[in-house]
Amino acid sequence: MADAGDSPETSDDEPPLPERAAALVELLSRNAATAEQDRALPDENVRALQEAGLFGLLAPARFGGHQTDFRTFVRVIAELGRGCGSTAWVVTLINTCQWMVGLLPERAQQEVFGVDPDARVCTVIEPNASSTAAEGGQVITGRWAFASGCGHCQWAMLGIPIVDDAGEQVDQGLALVPMEELEVVDTWFVSGMRGTGSNTLVGEEIFVPEHRILSVSRALRGDYPTEHDDEVLYRSAFAPVLIIILAAPLLGLARGGLDAVLEGLGKDKKIAYTFYADSRHAPSTQMQLAEAAQLIDTAELHLTRAATDIDTWAAGPEYMPEFHRARVRMDTGSIAVRTREALDLLLNIGGAGSFAEANPLQRIWRDQEVAGRHAVINPAIATEVYGRALLGIEDQVTPII
Repeated sequence: MADAGDSPETSDDEPPLPERAAALVELLSRNAATAEQDRALPDENVRALQEAGLFGLLAPARFGGHQTDFRTFVRVIAELGRGCGSTAWVVTLINTCQWMVGLLPERAQQEVFGVDPDARVCTVIEPNASSTAAEGGQVITGRWAFASGCGHCQWAMLGIPIVDDAGEQVDQGLALVPMEELEVVDTWFVSGMRGTGSNTLVGEEIFVPEHRILSVSRALRGDYPTEHDDEVLYRSAFAPVLIIILAAPLLGLARGGLDAVLEGLGKDKKIAYTFYADSRHAPSTQMQLAEAAQLIDTAELHLTRAATDIDTWAAGPEYMPEFHRARVRMDTGSIAVRTREALDLLLNIGGAGSFAEANPLQRIWRDQEVAGRHAVINPAIATEVYGRALLGIEDQVTPII
């Protein structure tokens, strides 16, 4: 398995993918307030990401994508998160959708990447739709909320019930639909992650052929319809991938918070109502800073282990066992907790001034609080899942493992 520093998806004269991401941090940081105000990524961000090839991280190499491993992928996303949490969130989800397209049959992949190698895809996995069986596919109608980055995409993968001719649900699926067949409704009014543009998609009576529908039940078992079963990336475990990719932006946000505090401490900042004219010399500052940095390091270790587990099992002959899948979910929940704790300490160092609108720390904090509460990250549920796995209890609380 290649490490990010020597990724096989970059040529000798191109910088490694994490370095490309690092080169964009200053730009993303500069535009973060604009992304929040506009409730969408600035065009400058999208162009820069496209030029750096960071929308094609998980797209098949057959169509010009990087087809990188997940250990490299999470490093790239975390680096982007240092500059802008919303940008990292959109990039991680669009790339994950490219990966899901790579699970579909060649015919579907050709319709997306064969027509446009730079095509971008968004997703809403929750099956907020109705379906009717039709010859060769399903006719779907629905309203899918929280479609992050949908304003920058040409396709959407949407959760649907799969029904038989009698109208009975026989499975849950993800339907690949051209964005031109959908309406985008402006519904994303939130206190954090505002720049993700996670609006609502609406569609009526859309025919989706069978080759563009991914069975979720089969995917959760690692049974993918792609004919290219020699491609290691597209043998990665389904639920762990969907879970871990949401942890990487959290790590990036925490690192961005640490960067902001360190920069602020370099300006002879005093501690009000004390004799400390320079807060850097206060043991309380030093201890909280060290503890925050250690919590961020801990989150990184969990993220690296989870990504390495996914890559290692994908490269082998067996599908990732449920115990290891449960541990990935626990790792992700732990990352949410550790990064939240780290940002709490960093806010303590800055005091009430951390919440000034001009201070990036307050935006980072709001972004982390919103992103860290995504349903599949839920640390309490993750702990239940892992505890049951440790005890060998077969009945689980969720199928997303």
